[in-house]
Amino acid sequence: MTRGSGAADARPELTPKVAWLLAATFVVAVAGLIYELIAATISSYLLGDSIRQFSFVIGVFLSAMGIGAWASRFVGDALSGFVRAQIALGAIGGALGPLLFFTYAIYGAVGLPLYGGLVAIGILSGMEIPLITRVMKEIGAAEFRFENVLTADYIGALAASLAFPLLIVPNLPLMSASLAFGILNLLVAGFSLYLFSDRLARGLWLPWAALLLAMCAAFVMSERLVSAVDARLFQDEVIFSETTSYQSIVITRFDDRYRLFLDHSIQFDSLDEHRYHEALVHPAMGLVPDARSVLVLGGGDGMAVREVLRHEGVARVVLVDLDPRVTELFATNPDLITLNGDALNDPRVEIVNEDAWVWAAEAHGDEVFDVIIGDLPDPKSIALSKLYSVEFYAMLMERLAGNGLLVTQAGSPTFATEAFWITEATIAATRNPMAPGQGLATIPYHIYLPSFGNWGFVMAGPAVPDAARTPDLPDGLRFLTAEVWQAAQAFGVDQSRPDEVPTNTIQGHPLVAAYQRGWDFWFR
Repeated sequence: MTRGSGAADARPELTPKVAWLLAATFVVAVAGLIYELIAATISSYLLGDSIRQFSFVIGVFLSAMGIGAWASRFVGDALSGFVRAQIALGAIGGALGPLLFFTYAIYGAVGLPLYGGLVAIGILSGMEIPLITRVMKEIGAAEFRFENVLTADYIGALAASLAFPLLIVPNLPLMSASLAFGILNLLVAGFSLYLFSDRLARGLWLPWAALLLAMCAAFVMSERLVSAVDARLFQDEVIFSETTSYQSIVITRFDDRYRLFLDHSIQFDSLDEHRYHEALVHPAMGLVPDARSVLVLGGGDGMAVREVLRHEGVARVVLVDLDPRVTELFATNPDLITLNGDALNDPRVEIVNEDAWVWAAEAHGDEVFDVIIGDLPDPKSIALSKLYSVEFYAMLMERLAGNGLLVTQAGSPTFATEAFWITEATIAATRNPMAPGQGLATIPYHIYLPSFGNWGFVMAGPAVPDAARTPDLPDGLRFLTAEVWQAAQAFGVDQSRPDEVPTNTIQGHPLVAAYQRGWDFWFR
């Protein structure tokens, strides 16, 4: 025997069983991470504050995996333990999505099933690699135990992290995705049962088949399950429901009344949205002489743009909204076009589907705007809080004309009083490009919305007009008058500005905590 032939004989043989175990490692790694991402996404949709929810979910899941890896030493038969773990993962992981949605719809809370399910899935997932490596050793493939198994596991994690935002979320409701990967775990268990039938008890086939049948039936009926959850979560008929790469979109209707929900938070009610949008848009538009160019951040429903276009001098409106599906819906759906007066199809309107921060940070030539309107979601998370920071407002000021005005919705001065005044203080502390070393002048104001309660806004600019001045209001408004504008600037004692108010920056986000404290005090 030559040296070369001996080296060749020493190479580990990649038998079908070894190949399958490596492939199974990849598949179960994908499924495990997908369950983690589904749990984090659903919890952020239902509970808000995506950074907090993702951090908690990742921490709990990884800790549980550590427990599972440790506990695997107590599994006597590694092959049987692996197959049983896949069957259990298929059942628990597949049911996780439906369980979270139904629990929230019925009880309004998801803590117990969320973290209970995560712990169970994490423990079972943590057992997988130790058990697979033991099986490989038992079948004489010790050479494949570590590097190849870990490589397959890590590649599976990469595949899951790429597939979730690019393929799964845009094409599958989260409930269906959970069921689909439950089926995938069960298929891994089923093929393992077949391939290692000589070493596994036949009694495992019955629970495997029953669970696979149940998961497949639930997947086929997943649209009905989603409809059942929506019926519990929303008071009215759901006429549109879709989860995009950015958020969950739901539109409901009762007779001629429409409501938009993003991530299960109401954005407008067609019965009183005119109050909000008139108060948001017309004071600033009416106080800027001959406003011709307007920037709207958020407001993909087109309602704010509708109000902007009431002013005859407007020549250009740039609408920056993150989710192209929202702007598409409100530019093409006949019922929704009626609500915004077909504003998004006006030739003066340019729609840019981009993150507002990214858009503001990019160079856009020398274009400036006479009015900038912030119709952005509430700062319930750090990701949203950055859009209410000194740094963000400073970038916007670079795009504001010298005699222009910025206005933003600022939440409820009743339910989140501290958060409202943090927003005002943050804008006031923003560098004044017309007066170096000074901040901006602000006018805080508020109105009453039946759907939301007392709601506040902050108007600002290098030089804000006299608050007593009446804006030049267009004809045909349903709510805002000169008298309403004057009254809107008065705040009750229990809504007055605190003596010390922090500013919100990207380095520190006191706004998020203040927002959560305020709403939790009133509603939890």
